[in-house]
Amino acid sequence: MPFDSGLAQRLEEVAESFPDLIESRLFGGFGYTLYGNMCVGIHKDTLIVRVGVDTAEEILKEDHVRPMDLTGRVMKGWATIEPEAMDDNEDIERYLSLAVSFVETLPPKG
Repeated sequence: MPFDSGLAQRLEEVAESFPDLIESRLFGGFGYTLYGNMCVGIHKDTLIVRVGVDTAEEILKEDHVRPMDLTGRVMKGWATIEPEAMDDNEDIERYLSLAVSFVETLPPKG
């Protein structure tokens, strides 16, 4: 599935500040894992972030943030960030930081 290459480039630029992130193909798009766990990705023109249930509940109150639902079933602890919520790279960095903070609490995989 195609993903927004411009958003991918912006995410790459921001991800440079997080040296433990590993570039990966996620959900048919582009993204990053941290210690083997899915962390953040791009699906079409949206950013998908793994932030945990509590943080997801908080950011879902924000404009242009919605539950992650790629298959007709909402993935708890994840959120989809629409383009309107990412005016600049600081916005992407904020969401990526939330994802990294959560995924760092998970046990590493393989």
